[in-house]
Amino acid sequence: MFTTWATTASAQTQVTEVDLELVLLVDVSRSMTENELEIQRRGYAEALMSEEVFQAVQSGLLQTLALTYVEWAGTQQIIVDWSLIQTREDLDAFAEQLTTRFDPALRRTSISGALDYAATLIKNNSYAGLRRVIDISGDGPNNLGPLVTRARDRTLAKGITINGLPLMTDEGSSTFFHLDRLDLYYTSCVIGGPGAFVIPVYDWPDFATAVKRKLVLEIAGLPAQPQLIRAQSSRRDPTDCMVGEKIWRDFRENSFWDP
Repeated sequence: MFTTWATTASAQTQVTEVDLELVLLVDVSRSMTENELEIQRRGYAEALMSEEVFQAVQSGLLQTLALTYVEWAGTQQIIVDWSLIQTREDLDAFAEQLTTRFDPALRRTSISGALDYAATLIKNNSYAGLRRVIDISGDGPNNLGPLVTRARDRTLAKGITINGLPLMTDEGSSTFFHLDRLDLYYTSCVIGGPGAFVIPVYDWPDFATAVKRKLVLEIAGLPAQPQLIRAQSSRRDPTDCMVGEKIWRDFRENSFWDP
C-alpha cells in the first residue's frame, strides 16, 4: 500500500492507493420485503467473511481495497462508509456492521440516481484505486430520475466500471411492475466498462453464493462468462432502456394511489 499527498491552497489531503475502489449498491425499494432485505444484508456479510473473498483481496498488487455499502431506492443511504480492507479482521468488521440493524423498504426505483450518487462517492473519497467499480443489485428497471443510460454513460466517462446483480427471484410473476428477463435489461441498459458483467440471482437461497462469486470476480479483476441475450417476444421488452418509465406511466394512467 502506498500513500501520496495532494496539496491544495488551503489544505493537504492524504490519498491512499488501493487495488480497487468498490461501491456496493443494494436495492431496498418498496418491492423488497423485510425478509428479503435481511437476506441481502446477511448474504453480503457471509460472502465478505468467506475465504474466497479474502484470497481475492490478497491476490491484488497492493493487497488492499476501499469498500462502502449503500442501500438505494428513490434515495440512497450509506450503511457502511468507506473502509480500508486488508485483512480477514477488516472483512469481518465490515460484515458485522451489515447485520446490526435492518431498515424498512423505501419507494420507487432510481438506478440512475444510485449510479450518480455512487460515482460522486468515488470522486470525493480519499482513495486512489487502480480500478474503480460500482456493483448494483436490483429487482426492477429504473422508473425515477434521469434516464438510466445517461447516468450509466456519465459514470463510464469517469473511468468507472458498472457490474450488475439483477434479482430475478420472482421471474414469471404477474405483479404490475414485474419485468421478465431483468438480466437483459441490466446487460443492455445498466452495466458497462472494461470487464463488466451481470450475475443474476434466481432463488433467494442462492443469494450469498452469487454475491461471493461476484465479489471474487470484482476484487481479483477476473473475467466473467459472457451473458447471452436471446430474442424476446414479451410485451415488455427488457432491452428497452425506458421500459421502467413506461411501466410507471401505465400504472399512473390506471392508478390506484399516488406515492
